[in-house]
Amino acid sequence: MTFASIGIVGGGAWGTALAQTMRLAGRDALLWAREPEVVADINDRHANALFLPDVPLDANLRATADLAEVAARDVVLMVAPAQHVRAACAGLSPHFARGKPLVMCAKGIEQATGKLMGDVVAETLPQATLTILSGPSFAADVVRGLPAALTLAAADDDLAAQLADSIGYRHFRLYRSSDVIGVQLGGAIKNVLAIAAGIVDGKKLGASAHAALVTRGFAELRRFGDALGARPETLMGLSGLGDLLLTCGSPQSRNMSLGRALGEGQSLQAVLGSRRSVAEGVYTAAAVVSIAQSRGIDMPIAQAVHAIVEGHVSVDNAIEALLSRPFKMET
Repeated sequence: MTFASIGIVGGGAWGTALAQTMRLAGRDALLWAREPEVVADINDRHANALFLPDVPLDANLRATADLAEVAARDVVLMVAPAQHVRAACAGLSPHFARGKPLVMCAKGIEQATGKLMGDVVAETLPQATLTILSGPSFAADVVRGLPAALTLAAADDDLAAQLADSIGYRHFRLYRSSDVIGVQLGGAIKNVLAIAAGIVDGKKLGASAHAALVTRGFAELRRFGDALGARPETLMGLSGLGDLLLTCGSPQSRNMSLGRALGEGQSLQAVLGSRRSVAEGVYTAAAVVSIAQSRGIDMPIAQAVHAIVEGHVSVDNAIEALLSRPFKMET
């Protein structure tokens, strides 16, 4: 079975990049955007100047403000920010056919409830068949057709194979997995760790400190994933280690660039106030720390990020606390 028509919910940079990718894959793509100016810009100028300036889009890519129109497509990609997925799914629900695939592309944990995106879908759009798309991919690369490889997770491998054939193409390679939990966790937690990596960069602590931070952050991801049922091999793959390396290694990352600004002495409010895009790690940090505390998972880096973004501790004091931890066995 081929899914010929694709609906994309979310007109930001990543949603637009995925919509463009669907056109490159030869699919009929329809993008839903909340902002009327984005809808008009895509339909009239074949561009999204608000979120992806200076990037020409396929002339046959259409945008809409009608969720019902998107829900009528063969498959729907959910690319709303993680903290808005619940509302977007509720808007889709009256129009969404039972059994239709929903590909979750948002990376995060719902701050208010501590639920993964799949759990939010189960509550608000239970008739959907859930799959997860996650992995190392910057919107600015993908929208230009540069090569990327991601993980597509589903409980039904036949469905995952059909979706991979439908939404993937030679420059957008999709590797299948049945570990729906692990693929979600990798994409969510790496955003928190990327803020920490950016702080190290902003404080000019050096490449050695950056390598140590990313490695110890990955240990936290592994511990968290083990406690929640993720497979170790999933976290070693594209949606875990791969996405962590990308997001912690380039200021193209919204989360790393936010951390860098914090490390340079800017306030969180100033950084967020100057952006239209969302740094999911700011909101996911609280959920990660809450879950870790309730399950007895040691996550000092994630806890430090949470304390910084909540204003409970300064960047310098958080760094000092991490460096003052007692020596221990590595594993």
